[in-house]
Amino acid sequence: MSLQSTDQIADLITRIRNAIQVSKNEVSVPTSKLKVAVIEGLKKGGYIEDYNIEKAHPRDILHILINKDGVSSRINEISKVSKPGRRIYTSADEIPTVKSGRGIVLISTSKGVMSGQEAKKLRLGGEILVRVW
Repeated sequence: MSLQSTDQIADLITRIRNAIQVSKNEVSVPTSKLKVAVIEGLKKGGYIEDYNIEKAHPRDILHILINKDGVSSRINEISKVSKPGRRIYTSADEIPTVKSGRGIVLISTSKGVMSGQEAKKLRLGGEILVRVW
């Protein structure tokens, strides 16, 4: 019997944070569309190197390459903003900036998961998922 995390994004972030702390440069997690969307946002922001999805039975595996060998991680801090017990929503006008623009927030909008800058350009609000710098 496997334990299922109730908050899949918190589990993903915790695995990435733990891998960085022990100087691992890659991590593997069970995949979902939401996890892939968050990882794609981190890749676009330049916080992870790459990712791929391995087809496996009964569940596909998401392999995340955080950084290349010998290179330190670009992620200084990564945290979950909206939690199952307390969802945090924002309008397009009130999307927060992270570390004076040196970091990003990932927002779940009606058009998918995107960075705060993209959401501002498209005038979309939504649920703030992740803050990273």
